[in-house]
Formats: sequence, C-alpha cells, structure tokens
Amino acid sequence: MSSHQKISPKHSPEDSSQDTPTAPPSDRDAFAALRFRDFRLFAIGRILIFTSFQMQTVALGWEIYDRTGSALALGGVGLAQVLPMILLTLFAGHVADRQDRKRTILFAIGLLILCSLGLAMVSYRQGAIAWIYTLLVLIGMSRAFLKPASDAFIWQLIPVSVFTNAATWNSSSFQIAAVAGPALGGLAIAALGSATGVYLLAALAAILCFGSVLLIPIRPVTHRSEPISLKALSAGFKFVWQNQLVLAAISLDLFAVLLGGATALLPIFAKDILQVGPLELGYLQAAPSIGALIMAVAIAHLPPFRRAGLAMLWSVLGFGIVTIVFGLSRWFWLSLLMLAFTGALDMISVVIRHTLVQIRTPEHLRGRVAAVNSIFISASNELGGFESGLAAAAFGPVIAVVGGGIGTIVVVFATLGLFPSLKNLGALEDYREKESDSLETTELGEKESVA
Repeated sequence: MSSHQKISPKHSPEDSSQDTPTAPPSDRDAFAALRFRDFRLFAIGRILIFTSFQMQTVALGWEIYDRTGSALALGGVGLAQVLPMILLTLFAGHVADRQDRKRTILFAIGLLILCSLGLAMVSYRQGAIAWIYTLLVLIGMSRAFLKPASDAFIWQLIPVSVFTNAATWNSSSFQIAAVAGPALGGLAIAALGSATGVYLLAALAAILCFGSVLLIPIRPVTHRSEPISLKALSAGFKFVWQNQLVLAAISLDLFAVLLGGATALLPIFAKDILQVGPLELGYLQAAPSIGALIMAVAIAHLPPFRRAGLAMLWSVLGFGIVTIVFGLSRWFWLSLLMLAFTGALDMISVVIRHTLVQIRTPEHLRGRVAAVNSIFISASNELGGFESGLAAAAFGPVIAVVGGGIGTIVVVFATLGLFPSLKNLGALEDYREKESDSLETTELGEKESVA
C-alpha cells in the first residue's frame, strides 16, 4: 500500500511528539519507513527473531512427530505456547504501556535465548517430551510480553505519515524470516540428522536480534502512573469492542486462519501424503511466506486500496478456496503453489488489518490494543494448530484441511452478515482523515478516565 498519508493538524501530540522522527510524506515511496535508521534496526531484529521462531517450528514439528507419530502431540506444540500468551495478555499489555518498552523487549528476547539453548540440550539428550512442552510454555510467556511491547515500540520510531508503509514492511520482515527460517531449519535437519543444531542456530539468531535492538536509542516517553486495575487492564478490549470496523477486521482474520490454517499439519502432509523428506518440508513451510513477500512488495509499489473492505473479504474468500485445493492435492508442486497463494492472500488481509488498527489506536493504548491483537493472532495461529491437530486425529488430515477451508468461506459470509459496514471500508488514508475527530475524542475520554 502507498506510504502517502497526510497528517491531520488535530492529531494528538501523544502520537507525534516524544522525539518521534518526522519527515514530509512522499508520494508512493515504497521504502519510506526503511529510510529511518531506528526502524531499519528494528526490522533487522524482527527478521532475526522470527527466523529463530520459524527454524524452531520446523525442528519441533519434525522431532515431535518423528518421536511420537501423533498428530495430537504435534498440535500440542501450538497449544503449549498460546495458553500462556492468552493468560498473560492483559498484564503484558499493561506493562507495555506503563514500563520502558525497549527493556521489556530485551528481557523477553533474553528468555527466548535461554529456552532455545534448553531445547538443544533436551534434544541432544533425547529427554522427555514433557521437558519440550515445559520450555514451550516459557517461550509462550516471553512472547506474551514481546509482542505488545514490540508492536507499541515500533510506532515510536517513525512518523504517522509512513504508518501504512511501515505496516507493509513490518509484515514483510516476518515473511522474509518465514521464507529463510523453514528452509534453513529443513536444510539443517537434513544435513545434521537431528533437530539439536537447529535449536542452537535459533539461539544465535535471537542473540543477534538482542544486539540489533540494543543499538536503538531509548526515547524519552512519559508513562502514566495509572495503578493496575481491571478497568486499566481491559482498556484495550474496550477500545476494540467500541470500534466495530477494527473488531470486524481482526475477527475475520482470527476465524479464517483458525479454521483454514494447514501449516501445523505440514509434517503429516510431507511424510505421509506427499511422501517427501525434511528438505521438502522446509520448502512447504516457506511457501506461504514466499507468496506473502511477493504480495507485500506489490502492495508497497502499487496505489493504495480504494476499497479496502472488499479487498479484505475477497482475499479471505480466496484463502479458503486455495486451502481446499491444497487439502485435496497429491502433487508436491501443486501443494507448494497453493500454499504460496495462501500467503499472498493472507498478506492483503494482514496489511489492511494492521494499518487500520494502528491508525485508530491512540499512543497511550498501543500496548494494550497490541496485546488484544496478539490474542487474535496467537489464537488463529497456535490455537489453530491445535485445532488442526485435533481434527486430523479425529477425521484425518485431508478432511481436517478441506473442512477448514470450507469453514473459512462460511466465515466470510457470516462476517458480511454481522458487520455489513466492512464491505464499505474505502481507502485507509481517507478513513483516518474522516475519523480524526472521533479518534481525538476517544483519546481525550481515555485521558479523563485516567485522571
């Protein structure tokens, strides 16, 4: 999407002050956000930490299925990580809005490094599977704090005028890692014959991420001394609930990926259905990200979506269709292509949702809204993996994936019925200008409640 956004003169000082970089908006500058040094450092850090996550995902999937042969145990990988993320969401969002975000990020990354080293030790000694799940719970706890702090911190590094472009490259940094991570993970398993070395490589990537974030200077931010209370903790949920377009966008993404996601079952499809090895599994894991990355580059260079709501609905509908084709495929290259399409179509939905959320959220709520958003993302990914594993154990992997694709299509029409205004959402830049007064009113109301 285009990076050109006109800053409203009524925009709250909280979103544009505090030493946030400023720059004149540039018409269709595909690299607008990347021209800021601190954003580049943070993007590099994101690539590294997501590469770590993706390598570990491949290694964990291959090792656990190879040792247990259980689809349910495979689905448990996601469940062990998502439960602590959900349980800690409210507190993690509060920490992101009340404590120094950079220090929170560094602490979370440090814990991830220790967990990766722990996984390497358990794998090398062929320790009990229970130890792997214990470490996954700790990883989920660290990611619970990393996600809202990172999402809130990144918007302090750039001016509002490049938010849309930053959302595109923000997603692209994940996709770059998701292309490299599974490929490196699969290659390392094939070369080393075990998952142990992959966990060590994941720890190294996390260490480099720690160094990248450390180079970003701390920006002076005045944090409110609001005490912990149910009202303060739930402010993010209240904001999302009262903004129906935001609620519609993230709900659509949640249920679509929750039902239509097939990535958790890729080890089963690779080994039992497509009959390929760990290297090809790495390619399958990377395919959605390759498609997403290509789409992200296209979005960055093309004019902005003029009818963002319809674009999002059509992309999710297409996501369901290609998921069905993947589930029915017995040809490796067709499966690879369909997975690439799932990534490309999902990227459209992600950029629209991410930009909409950031444009609508005032600075003092960014951490808590990011925490709420992380619940939707985690539920659609990790919890979706558990749902896929459970469905595969009960009905078989093919029925689980095809049924999920059909469910995704049903979700699109259900969303149209519940939130008919979503289809009327136009250009996101125009939406920000149109809603600027409403946004300012929301900010003032929150300030009064804090006072």
